[in-house]
Amino acid sequence: MSQGFVYILQSTKNLKYYIGSSVDVKDRLIYHNNGWVTATKNKGPWEIKFTQCYPSIKEAKQIEYKLKKLKSRKIIEQIIFDGIIKIGV
Repeated sequence: MSQGFVYILQSTKNLKYYIGSSVDVKDRLIYHNNGWVTATKNKGPWEIKFTQCYPSIKEAKQIEYKLKKLKSRKIIEQIIFDGIIKIGV
């Protein structure tokens, strides 16, 4: 089983954040910046602000889902500032 990552991107256009998960964050950033991801299309360019590694992509997706449910810019900015996601699966 391959490890997974939760990542936070920020648009340099409107400063909004996007939370995602992937097995390869740098490759996924290319997808976001080329407009191949519906949720981020025409909102970039995007830059990586944060990544955190998990033992599996399944676990990373679970954390991504929990963070997205919170819908909180304050929490996202605290994660970036602290350098760690403190919620678990």
